[in-house]
Amino acid sequence: MEAIAKLNNCPTSPRKMRLVVDLIRGERVEKALSILKFTNKEAAIRVEKLLLSAIKNWESKNEGERPEESGLFVKTIMVDGGRQLKRLRPAPQGRGYRIRKRSNHVTLVVDSSVNKEPQTN
Repeated sequence: MEAIAKLNNCPTSPRKMRLVVDLIRGERVEKALSILKFTNKEAAIRVEKLLLSAIKNWESKNEGERPEESGLFVKTIMVDGGRQLKRLRPAPQGRGYRIRKRSNHVTLVVDSSVNKEPQTN
């Protein structure tokens, strides 16, 4: 069984968030949590909370199972661009420079690595 967690309109640029996300893609959940805990970036805190939310979603779907025993891992994690806030910064000679404050959407899917028997038709 897989479980999904989403984080929308996170006020971090997608490029900075992808640096953190690439560290945990495909890792086991326990290892991913330890990587995020010791990563020295602001985005790591947000991704860690999102991963904990995905684990809780998985536990609510699979009553009676534990994530450690079932071999839970990060199946997919995607970062997409969100909305941009457009601001003006004063510039010389009466002009204005445009500043784009970016945000992103993160989608995280965790799955158990318990191999099921293939179905034959």
